[in-house]
Amino acid sequence: MSKLWSSSIGKKLVMSLSGLFLIVFLLVHLVANLFYFGGEEAYNAMCGFMDTNPLIQVMVPVLAAGFVIHIAWATVITWQNRSARPVRYKVQDLSRSSAWESRNMYVLGIIVLGVLGWHLTDFWAEMQLQHFIGGHPTTNSYALLEATFSNPVIAILYIVWIVALWFHLRHGFWSAFQTIGLDNQVWIRRWKCAARVYALIVAAGFISIPVAVLVSEFCCGN
Repeated sequence: MSKLWSSSIGKKLVMSLSGLFLIVFLLVHLVANLFYFGGEEAYNAMCGFMDTNPLIQVMVPVLAAGFVIHIAWATVITWQNRSARPVRYKVQDLSRSSAWESRNMYVLGIIVLGVLGWHLTDFWAEMQLQHFIGGHPTTNSYALLEATFSNPVIAILYIVWIVALWFHLRHGFWSAFQTIGLDNQVWIRRWKCAARVYALIVAAGFISIPVAVLVSEFCCGN
């Protein structure tokens, strides 16, 4: 069993399972964020629930571990693949045999990770982190969200981040199921279709929030 987890297949399996865990988290996180459209009271109530719910508090370190495992194994696999092929082929038209995102998953992952670090300092650090460091969490998450995304630079950076995440999900979703063995010709087509739908829903949902804030800020004068 230890040989399996240390092998290339084992590492890909761990990365796929951690990726599927993060995919579920993203959907839950999106649902929570969409409470913004319910107004200030609804959004603050949702944030208050997540801020005090014991299950959510337990899931924070689990989620962090999921990110660390996924990123670490992706780095190891990428490094091993490049080391195994030190000389690139002189003539190689990869665009015909694989999608752009499949050839750039690691780069997309680095972009997502980089902006995620900034995103955590804006929201998570002002809310959940304060519980761990003895600080005072913000009492108006709705106002924090609007103040953040009313800055066009931050809003645009966030949107670019979500586009990178969209590309990453579009390939990562179905390839995770392929790695765990659900890759016959019938099901792989279904997973690819589901991946496109899922990635589009997640990306459109997250992007709708900064867009709505900017529209409200610059068109309605709120």
